[in-house]
Amino acid sequence: MTRPLVISDCDEVLLHMVAPFKDYVAQCHGIDFVMKDNDFGKAMRYADDGRQVEGPEIWRLLNLFFDTEMYRQHPIVGAVEGINAIAAHADVVILTNLGDDRRAARTQQLADHGIHARVFTNQGPKGPALRAILDEYRPSRAVFIDDLPQHHASVGEIAPEVHRLHLCGEPMLAPHISCAHEAGHAHARIDTWSHALPWIMTRVHGETE
Repeated sequence: MTRPLVISDCDEVLLHMVAPFKDYVAQCHGIDFVMKDNDFGKAMRYADDGRQVEGPEIWRLLNLFFDTEMYRQHPIVGAVEGINAIAAHADVVILTNLGDDRRAARTQQLADHGIHARVFTNQGPKGPALRAILDEYRPSRAVFIDDLPQHHASVGEIAPEVHRLHLCGEPMLAPHISCAHEAGHAHARIDTWSHALPWIMTRVHGETE
């Protein structure tokens, strides 16, 4: 009999990303990062003159961060303990929106923090990638965890049978992210692992629909 499957995002679910990225661009590029709403593209300005950092430069800095600065990322409180507790009862895989060339680095990064899980990389909406994972594992039940509402919408459209938890563990970001649960695309919104773990385990064990 197949096991349950939990498919988790990494950044802002398992590891902080925005906070170390903010420190990196301030220290190395003289850029202030301030989230005032849910528009990441407007959060960055040069400290010396207040000019907004434009899209192509934002992407260049993000790529530099993931190429050279992933060591700055540290776990969300309770994430390592939580995901490892789940792994005792279900298969756990990571579905992260990074290029395929960064899969090995992400796998090692997570292992260094005590999370030993297969990593799937993806670009764009996560529904199709998650569908492929389901087709491979054929789990008895499945739970999807992600911090971005658009991925819950994508998964809900392609794999509506999957339990979907909207979790953003970054306090700097969480208040500004539209709630996938309120939009009807996730079954719950829980931003702390201490509260999320019981919800996930209930679904892993099939104790609720």
